[in-house]
Amino acid sequence: MKFHQTDIEGLIVLEPDVFGDKRGYFLESYNAKRFSAHIPGVTFIQDNESSSSKGTLRGLHFQNPPYAQAKLVRVIQGEVIDVAVDLRKHSITYGKSFSIILNEQNKKQLFVPRGFAHGFAVLSDTAIFAYKVDNVYFPTEESGIAWNDPTLNIDWGLPQEKVTLSEKDKHLLSLADFKSPF
Repeated sequence: MKFHQTDIEGLIVLEPDVFGDKRGYFLESYNAKRFSAHIPGVTFIQDNESSSSKGTLRGLHFQNPPYAQAKLVRVIQGEVIDVAVDLRKHSITYGKSFSIILNEQNKKQLFVPRGFAHGFAVLSDTAIFAYKVDNVYFPTEESGIAWNDPTLNIDWGLPQEKVTLSEKDKHLLSLADFKSPF
C-alpha cells in the first residue's frame, strides 16, 4: 500500500497494491500495522457501508468534539467524487477543500482526519461506499457545511438540478456562518 500526502496536512490518499489475474483480483484494504506506521494514533472502531443512486450527495458532514470522527473511505462498487474540507481553525489550509474520484477501478482510499467536513456525490448509476470510523456516531453532535457553499466552490461533477439531498443536508450552514470547534 502506498500513502500519498495531499496538499492539506493530515489528509492522505491510500493506494492499495492490487493483484489481479483472469479470475479477478485481491487487495489488502486495511492493515493496522502498516496504517499506524504512516498515520499514528488512529484506532478504528466501526465499519459502515452505504448504497446510493446517481446524483445522491451526502455531506458535508462532521461531528463536534469530543465526538469528532476520523474516517478511512473507499468505494467498493461504482464511482463517487469524494470531498473533504479543512475546518481546523488554526490550520493554514482552513476552509480549503480536496476532492478525489474514488471508484471500483482505482480502488483508492482517502483518510479524513478529525477536524474535517466530509461528503461525496455518486457519479455512477449506483455506488457502494464503505468507511471506517474511530469514534461512535452521536446524533446530537452531528453537523455540517452546505455542499454548495459559494466560498468553497466545490465541483461535484453533477449539474445542480441533478443533485439529490437528504432534508437535513438541505439546511446546513455556510462556511461564513460556521464557528469551528476544531
